[in-house]
Amino acid sequence: MSGAVAGTPARRLAGRLVAWSGLVGALVALGYASRFAGGDPPDDLLYRWSTAVGGAVQYAVMLGAAWLIGRGLGRELPGLLRPSSWGRAAGLVVLALVAIWAAGWVLNFALEAGKEQGLVPDGWDGSRAAPFVANFLVVALAAPLVEEVLFRGVGFGLVSAFLGPVPAVAVTGLAFGLAHGLVVALPVLSLFGVILGWLRWRTGSVYPAMILHGIFNGTALIAAVSL
Repeated sequence: MSGAVAGTPARRLAGRLVAWSGLVGALVALGYASRFAGGDPPDDLLYRWSTAVGGAVQYAVMLGAAWLIGRGLGRELPGLLRPSSWGRAAGLVVLALVAIWAAGWVLNFALEAGKEQGLVPDGWDGSRAAPFVANFLVVALAAPLVEEVLFRGVGFGLVSAFLGPVPAVAVTGLAFGLAHGLVVALPVLSLFGVILGWLRWRTGSVYPAMILHGIFNGTALIAAVSL
């Protein structure tokens, strides 16, 4: 077990890991059940207030669950610490962003996975700017914060405590991909999760991963409505 959690009883950590696995398993099951039962999402999903409200509630519940699982384990295990060097962290964020853009372009071209999730609109609708902005805040701010706390924060810390950082990068990356409930886009999302996990490992902090995740989501939405 890593020195970062050496003072925490192994049984306690194991219980938290089981709880985290159960939460992720529930997200995966709900995601795929919704995908297969609900059909294709509407094209204007991000122009609806109901999407923003539903997303905000969902992420609030996820954040609360992640907080309960990680409660009492300190700040080091979930990576809620500043990187030792923000300059180095910024360089790694840029490197990771280029890597995911390049890999994502190749995989999207090969698999045609870009439209499966159905979130990105086809163009700009100025008459519904307000709900779009609300959804933008959910997708580009709330989602990166909550998903990084859950996967690269609590999840990475717990898996790494038992298996080490490299398996933790792989496990949390795959879990992140599966939790989105997609099929064709699973390789792209899992690779994104692996790159985020690598960034978390190399910086020792979850904050650079949040920044990368937010930039990626935000630029994708801006590009979708402006290009």
